[in-house]
Amino acid sequence: MSKTAEQALHAELVAVLAAVSQGQPRVLTTRGGEALPAGPFQMVHRSLQAGLRAWVENQTQHSLGYVEQLYTFADRERSEAAHVLSISYLGLTREPEQPPQGDTSWQDWYSYFPWEDWRTGAPAVLADCIVPHLQAWVKEAPNTVQKQSRQARAAINFGVNEQAWNEDLVLQRYELLFEAGLVQEGAQRGMAVRDRLPGRSMQHDHRRILATGIARLRAKIKYRPVVFELMPPAFTLLQLQQTVEALAGRGLHKQNFRRLIEQQDLVEEAGGVTAGGAGRPAKLFRFRSDVLQERAIAGSKLPLARGT
Repeated sequence: MSKTAEQALHAELVAVLAAVSQGQPRVLTTRGGEALPAGPFQMVHRSLQAGLRAWVENQTQHSLGYVEQLYTFADRERSEAAHVLSISYLGLTREPEQPPQGDTSWQDWYSYFPWEDWRTGAPAVLADCIVPHLQAWVKEAPNTVQKQSRQARAAINFGVNEQAWNEDLVLQRYELLFEAGLVQEGAQRGMAVRDRLPGRSMQHDHRRILATGIARLRAKIKYRPVVFELMPPAFTLLQLQQTVEALAGRGLHKQNFRRLIEQQDLVEEAGGVTAGGAGRPAKLFRFRSDVLQERAIAGSKLPLARGT
């Protein structure tokens, strides 16, 4: 094989397929949870998005709802024989009742990023593990300028030194941990890893791609009502709030959340109430399809107000 052939450029489609099931954010994975669904782009597809839909639906027997392109990643270390471009997409769907076949499975995305789940307060892994390791990394900086830079990045990304936690900085946090030698993927690239943090690793650059998808979705739900792609046809307001909280990794103020939903006229009563279970039956709602068209143009904000 010629050197040119060995260094051929290959395009691969990688999908971050998100769902929320029983109040937990889920992502579709392959290889026993170690990779995201991925497949080669074929010229028979009329577009990249069409190629992604075809590949995913063939592999999972499940159609996609909302889809958007995330980013194109180029990692020369993924293959010795080729330079691979990973063209990533974010897709929103609902997890089927039947589990997928083969090595495909749905996983809780906080199993990969346990430090991102603030629904019940700051995760213990921050104070117990991440902050001490980052402090050591800051002290190891070779000069004052780099020390100050590391210290500022750690404070901004992880909400230390009285900095507020910003739920949108998922990718920046992962990349900082990678640079500090605190994630297992660094060892895959020959880096010295000082310690392995709690949280599952993934093959190649897939956890980085997943971080990009989570960050994009967290930002998106603040101005577009895409969260309704994840909801059943009829749902309670509590289920809607829990879905937003699952995605954002933050607790929301119940009254503020409902007030803003009502003010924006996003939902309408579907008729009926929840059946069974303890407590008072709750009204069922559905998303107004005409609002979807309006909000696609004008934008809509869902309330990520702090508090529980």
